[in-house]
Amino acid sequence: MPLRLVRRLYRLLGARYRYVMLAGEVWSSLFVAMVTVFLASRFYPGLAIGQVAAVMGAAGVLTAGSVTYAGVRAGASFADIDDWRATRVPTPRETVAAWETATTLTLRQYRRESGRVMLTAVVPTSVLAALVWDIGWAGLGAVLLASVIPAVYATVLSYSVGEILARPVIEEIAAELPADFDLVPRGLPLAKRLRIALPAYTTCSGIAVAGIVDVGGGSQRLALVVVVALVIGLLLSTELSVFLGSSVTQPLADVRRGLLRVRVGEYDGRVPVLSSDEVGELAHDFNRMTSGLAEREELRDTFGTYVDRDVVDLILSGQVPSEGVEVEVSLMFCDVRDFTAYAEHAAATEVIATLNQLFSEIVPVVEAYGGHVDKFLGDGLLAVFGAPQLHVDHADRAVEAARMIVDAVALGSSGLSVAAGVNSGRVVAGPLGGAGRLNFSVIGDAVNVAARVEAATRRTGDDVLITADTRDRLVRDHSLVSRGELELKGKSAPLELFALVPDPPGAGAGAVELTARS
Repeated sequence: MPLRLVRRLYRLLGARYRYVMLAGEVWSSLFVAMVTVFLASRFYPGLAIGQVAAVMGAAGVLTAGSVTYAGVRAGASFADIDDWRATRVPTPRETVAAWETATTLTLRQYRRESGRVMLTAVVPTSVLAALVWDIGWAGLGAVLLASVIPAVYATVLSYSVGEILARPVIEEIAAELPADFDLVPRGLPLAKRLRIALPAYTTCSGIAVAGIVDVGGGSQRLALVVVVALVIGLLLSTELSVFLGSSVTQPLADVRRGLLRVRVGEYDGRVPVLSSDEVGELAHDFNRMTSGLAEREELRDTFGTYVDRDVVDLILSGQVPSEGVEVEVSLMFCDVRDFTAYAEHAAATEVIATLNQLFSEIVPVVEAYGGHVDKFLGDGLLAVFGAPQLHVDHADRAVEAARMIVDAVALGSSGLSVAAGVNSGRVVAGPLGGAGRLNFSVIGDAVNVAARVEAATRRTGDDVLITADTRDRLVRDHSLVSRGELELKGKSAPLELFALVPDPPGAGAGAVELTARS
């Protein structure tokens, strides 16, 4: 049955689609049962049409009734799927449970009901055939033997039909599955399907050929045909399983092991491309995928050396709006004191090496307090706290990071010292630039004020100055002293600034540990 028609029926019928699935399984089993009776009758050429029709009718009724009963018993499982469909917003756990029910519904049904169908359909039909056809105990054994294998074939056929008919149900649920759910394989492996299906196929083929081409022979010939066809089928299934194991299942297992490596972040693994068919194409596509993932990870690592890691993840996620977002943040400008005088007497390579060493001491402190370096400005930098990661205590983080940076540089080996200015306010954060070159940054008056506050440290002689806006947003206690209102370049009115009172020796280390965990 074409999948397009199956999907259309599912959309049209909704919860009533279960009856289509049941009808498909019933009709496929019914067809095999009636054909099996007809082929078996061909080995007894003296039978009247009425005798054959009576057994065929009984086989049809018994088979349809048995399969229908089995389908009704499976209705409870389908009810779970209906409950999922009726839930407006199912949880990920409910979706996974519904998916597992849908994907194993047919298999569980046949594992539970196949024996019952054999007893209630195959055995009574064989007994009835022996009685109506008057073929004795030998005939009963031959007909029973000839019916069991087609019954297995009917089970395989009905199972396959059930899988096809269940496809739209599974597709609907699979569309809502969480990407990271744990899949536990519960389906029927390919090799096992072949070992079950192939002997049934070859046996039924042998019965069909013998019944159509060479009529007659009686019970002995019927039994011989079934046994020979079954032996051939078992031999062929074993051989085919070995061949397919090396050409299909083994390459698929290689891809699966490769996927497990990718799952834990190992992108350098490759699977061998052993053929030029679709299985080889799958292996080749897997290798191309892992190469792309490795390049993406390398890009992320390389990008992360130039841009803050949080910004890298945000940009690569594609969630940065082109117009930016307005957020409240705290900004810290940090600058090296007397750097111009130092640079005049040092070689250019020494200046670069010293700045890199200096920034290697500053950047980890910024990151430890949950901020990110927005940009490097010669011998200084701008750090942002509160974007892209939101923090309600962004003011405390910026102030504590500024204090720690001053101490860390003073205790470092560069021989330089730094000063910092902190201001808080609303800014626009987002991608800035053009002509294909963008930079994630923040803009707004609050940024300019932070730069002016840092410049004011040269007038007050303080290591760290903060604005009243930052002080008002602090949620933890800090030792502050007012420096009064100062004129700042570009501001029409003076701003009151506050200096940090130095902590007692050793107090800063605890602050880093505390804020890094917050």
